[in-house]
Amino acid sequence: MRLTTAQALVRWLLAQRTELPDGAEGPLFPGVFAIFGHGNVLGLGNALEEAREELPVWRGHNEQGMALAAVGIAKATHRRQVGVATSSIGPGALNMVTAAGVAHANRLPLLLLPGDTFANRAPDPVLQQVEHFGDPTTTVNDAFRAVSRYFDRITRPEQLLNTLPQVTRVLTDPADCGPAVLALPQDVQAESFDFPEALFAPVVHRPTRPRPDTRALASAADVLRGARRPLLVLGGGVRYSRAAGRAIRFAERHAIPVTETTAGRTLVPHDHPLHAGPLGITGSTSANAMAAEADVVLAVGTRLQDFTTASWTVFAPGVRLVSLNAARFDAVKHGALSVVADADEGLRELTDELGAWRAGEAWAARAAEERAKWDGYVDGLRAPSGTPTYAQVVGAVNDLSGSADYVLTASGGLPGELIGGWRAVGEATMDVEYGFSCMGYELAGAWGAAIARPDGVVTSLLGDGSYLMLNSELFSAAFAGHGFVAVVCDNDGYAVIHRLQTGQGGAGFNNLYDDVRTAHARPPRTDFAAHAAAMGCAAFPVDDLGGFRDAYRKAREVAKTEHRPAVVVIRTHPSAWTDAGAWWEVGVPEVAHRPGITAAHDDVAAGKAKQIRYL
Repeated sequence: MRLTTAQALVRWLLAQRTELPDGAEGPLFPGVFAIFGHGNVLGLGNALEEAREELPVWRGHNEQGMALAAVGIAKATHRRQVGVATSSIGPGALNMVTAAGVAHANRLPLLLLPGDTFANRAPDPVLQQVEHFGDPTTTVNDAFRAVSRYFDRITRPEQLLNTLPQVTRVLTDPADCGPAVLALPQDVQAESFDFPEALFAPVVHRPTRPRPDTRALASAADVLRGARRPLLVLGGGVRYSRAAGRAIRFAERHAIPVTETTAGRTLVPHDHPLHAGPLGITGSTSANAMAAEADVVLAVGTRLQDFTTASWTVFAPGVRLVSLNAARFDAVKHGALSVVADADEGLRELTDELGAWRAGEAWAARAAEERAKWDGYVDGLRAPSGTPTYAQVVGAVNDLSGSADYVLTASGGLPGELIGGWRAVGEATMDVEYGFSCMGYELAGAWGAAIARPDGVVTSLLGDGSYLMLNSELFSAAFAGHGFVAVVCDNDGYAVIHRLQTGQGGAGFNNLYDDVRTAHARPPRTDFAAHAAAMGCAAFPVDDLGGFRDAYRKAREVAKTEHRPAVVVIRTHPSAWTDAGAWWEVGVPEVAHRPGITAAHDDVAAGKAKQIRYL
């Protein structure tokens, strides 16, 4: 078939199918986010226009934002569908690097198609081209190499035949999942080739389920049988395997308390008697108390990030770690006994290997006892009192959410409030982007989630800082007709970083507006509601918690019936936080002009003495 490179690429996108979370078949690439420029409008742009009835194209207004929306699609569909984003060369391409970093850190699939400079180099230097004096092959797209799982620059049309199978390998591989980047020189996009029809034959991609090595499985079972106080930690790999039910049955059969990581939140019903709560700094005292006494930890589908392990102080010295993970890279970390396998298959075979073995009933009962204490603490935080707090706002959203709804956040203090304080109302219904903690993901990711999950209400919680960082995709979503609710908590700046700054002995500086340099006696403030309304959104400014509940109900209705974002703005307390009582290692200066900083450094040294050090 005589096609241009761009036409072949688009036709290939259309041929890729996937098994959706509900078992139905759907497109692997449900749509493309695009901002056209001279580097992609004629080649890829014309090819997308030809297929506009089959492949939706959504216009973004910031390349980073639209690529983050593509990431949001991947998370909302549990990695079963892949968002695509294309930009022109130069600044447009570089704006998508941050989104690639988000996808890479969170092991999420993303396909980026940045335009590139001319492969033939005849018109060099072209508009937006940077020139490297000693390497003419280098372009700005080489910046993607650090944040991509797969990178290729297509300099001849026929190279697609070799690279496209590798692209789908990375995008659908549970162990190697992450962003793929195809840099497309603008002249090559327009060049043609006789492509074989087989390249465009429909292919259905189903999640692979590698089974564990029998010897590793037997060793893991031996370790668990020797445990008196085992603990099960569920991560994002359990979500992407759709193995939550299997994990709960495993825990019930063997009487093992269960905790969740950030990526594993909402996998376990909140009131399940074996649920100890979320683990780590942004988790709960209940899970952390169980972790401090556990003698064996079975970590499934998690890379055990520092917020989950409290910088490796949450577990007891001498704990034995068993890691079941589809990625060998993660399974072998921290001296773990590694079992490389799909979460669902691995837990199925491990429970068969364990047979009728059960942990102690008294230890299993501790999970509900400890979680009840944490629930009481959170109930106290949710009680109305003065200026609304993050915990109260989260509680109100939680109370008004149903099993089909979806909640997300990414940065600032809200991840801690959502991870620690949310009570699951549906399985895998939370997205806390805390691998890269990208300010601005909250709005862009919500747009992608709203596209992927049209049946429920998507709610994003964010601070005023994140809103100001990246809000352009509010208009993109409003224009396209995708409704979601954004709850903007205005606490006068970057409050959680102010907390870290002052909590480690420093002076408040350049975070809260009171400590930011200005030439004005009364500096300007943002009217978030007016701004959101000007972007085509419904806006609901409120002053108190009662008003918030009413406004949030209305916002949910607007998002569903008017098909546009609804933004609820509420002033919140700048220093009221949910605290799981865990430690986190940060770089506090050894030498400083403030005694409080040097004292904090001594506290860091004391914390580091408690860190568990593995291989």
